[in-house]
Amino acid sequence: MELKFGLGTPSNLWSLDWEGRKKAVTEIADSGFDHIFMADHVSFRDGSGTDGFVEVASLSQLHPTIGVMISIYLLPLRHPLPVARQLASMARVAPGRLIFGVGIGGEDPHEMEVCGVNPRRRGVRANESLEIIKGLLNGESVTFAGLEFDVTDAIIKPTPKIPIPVIVGGRSDAALTRAARFSEGWIGVWCSARRFTEAVATVAREAQELGRGDVNWCHGYQPWIGVHRNNSAKAHKTVKDGMEAFYQIPFSKFERYTPSGTPAEVAEQLAPYIESGCRLFNLKVCAEHPEEEVALGAEVIEELRRLAG
Repeated sequence: MELKFGLGTPSNLWSLDWEGRKKAVTEIADSGFDHIFMADHVSFRDGSGTDGFVEVASLSQLHPTIGVMISIYLLPLRHPLPVARQLASMARVAPGRLIFGVGIGGEDPHEMEVCGVNPRRRGVRANESLEIIKGLLNGESVTFAGLEFDVTDAIIKPTPKIPIPVIVGGRSDAALTRAARFSEGWIGVWCSARRFTEAVATVAREAQELGRGDVNWCHGYQPWIGVHRNNSAKAHKTVKDGMEAFYQIPFSKFERYTPSGTPAEVAEQLAPYIESGCRLFNLKVCAEHPEEEVALGAEVIEELRRLAG
């Protein structure tokens, strides 16, 4: 079976000089990763964030073939026409190398509010945006009258020659329905392998009902992982500290879904998701020393490939 692996942007990447960045991205590609992924936030918690499109565009120019993925892009914060233009531009800058991961956020409602978006409307905005964007990237002239967006005779040229796959994230039933309607895959986070199995089945069933039963699905899982070559306690502490610093929520909220340990131990904790239908793993690696993130992540995916047979 073919598995795809993504690595979260190394925490020290943008502090390196130009040559150092190119060397780091080459190391990621040479270590067996298919793509690099990054989150997208406008003003998260204390104002932190990264613009997903700026970062994927930058990363794509540091290596000739490495894939890039926004995971997850907060689509409700934007108007669909500029997003469609950004996607079409990425199709020219890095043809066939972008995966567009879409979600609605919600961990920080204030982030929505400061962008002028009602947090309760984010699902509707995402659905309408995806319908508009899919039509535009198919080369259609789009006229749409919805609850959140109205466009008339909208066109985006040039149309991507290689289609850009859409992966929908989210843990709710509404997210699964969104994936069934608009995507080529669903990506889970903080869920059990059992829940993953149920989600994959739900997407397949609802897609069949929508006439999308022939999709070549690529479902994914995106965990934070703590890795240390020989000290499981240090691996646990590293990922605990990293997640609490980023989310500003006690680690106990995530702990049961956050693998940690040696590379072999982490792979064993992730292997059940393969049987559940996962074909893409996005790994946010936390290591005691940031310069070890790539090598330790590579050891995890080597073990996962071995376990997958």
